[in-house]
Order: sequence, then C-alpha cells, then structure tokens
Amino acid sequence: MRLCSDRYTDEEARKKLSHKLELRRYEHSLGVAYTACSLFMAHGHDTPEELSRAYTAGLLHDCAKCLTDEERDKYIRRYGVELSRTEKENPYLIHAKLGAVLAKEKYGVTDPEILSSIRWHTTGCADMTFLEAVIFSADFIEPNRKPLIILPEVRTLIYTDLDRAVCRILEQTIVHLNNKGMAIEEHTLEACDFYKKKIMRRRKQD
Repeated sequence: MRLCSDRYTDEEARKKLSHKLELRRYEHSLGVAYTACSLFMAHGHDTPEELSRAYTAGLLHDCAKCLTDEERDKYIRRYGVELSRTEKENPYLIHAKLGAVLAKEKYGVTDPEILSSIRWHTTGCADMTFLEAVIFSADFIEPNRKPLIILPEVRTLIYTDLDRAVCRILEQTIVHLNNKGMAIEEHTLEACDFYKKKIMRRRKQD
C-alpha cells in the first residue's frame, strides 16, 4: 500500500511507528488501517488513491498515543497546540489533536483531510467527511477491539449504512462516558445530535 507521505514509504513509516507505539497499539493501528480500506471498498471508494488515503489515516491515527507526559507537553509547546478545557482535564483526548500535528511534522503527511481524520477519530464531529467518518468508525470496530455489546451490530450495519453506524458509536460512547462519570467532549455531543437529525430527515424522505 502506498503511504500518502512526501517523506516515508509505507515500510519506513510502519517501522518508525512500531518503534513509537506499544505492540498492542501498533497492531491496533494496522487493524484500523486495513479496516478503513475495507470500508472504502465496500462503499465504492476503491481507487488506489482513495485506498492510500484511508490506509494512511488509519495507520497514523494513534501516532501520538504512547508519548510520555513529558514528550506530549514538549510537542504541545513546540507546535503551539491549543487545548480545550475538556482536553486539559482529560489528557487522554489530546492524542487525537496532537496526532494530526505529528502526522504532518514527523511523518510528512500534508493531505488536509487525512490530518482532520486523525484529529476527529476519538470524539467525532458534526457532518464528518466520508474519510473522517470511516476512520472514526474503523477505530471502534477493527478486529483487535475487545468485545462490546453493540460491536456485532455496528460491524454489520457499517457496511450498508455508515451514518447509522456512526450514530450508534456516538450514542454508545456517550452512555459509556456517563456511566463512568467522565466528561463528554462537546464535539461528541454535537456529532451525535447531527447524525440523529440526519437519519430522521432521511426517514421522512423515504
């Protein structure tokens, strides 16, 4: 698979990434990359260029995941990454926004939509592009994920109705965070509201 990078080949990027991530996280990243390609093909986006973009976004979506706190804070300062209050209070969210920066600065990715797909892969956002929605979903359903109650449902649904699958993932994310007493990022709430309304409009039109 060709990597969308002006700096590394696929093999070079995978080698670099494997040294930066824990083995479990690296295997997850490969799973997301190949799942994203599968979803692209299932929905008719099967040109080499489209598949390369899906693969690149999936492979690098967690490139900032296994940084130490010191490394994370260093990169935040170096690249002037602005954090929301929720991100400051919940540092596990930072890797998505920082990952988009590192994919560009460290891996040579310049495609804006690949970078935005990395940016939104954790929280989602309203009106995601096809690539953004696929990476958000592939992160949830890839084969290495531990079993969740809605996983079989979403894995079946996603190949025929991406919007409904995205909505189910967002709903489950909100329930999960509420049950754990964790903060919910505003973009997740906005995304869930957007996709619920989009699905309702579709039903009225049918």
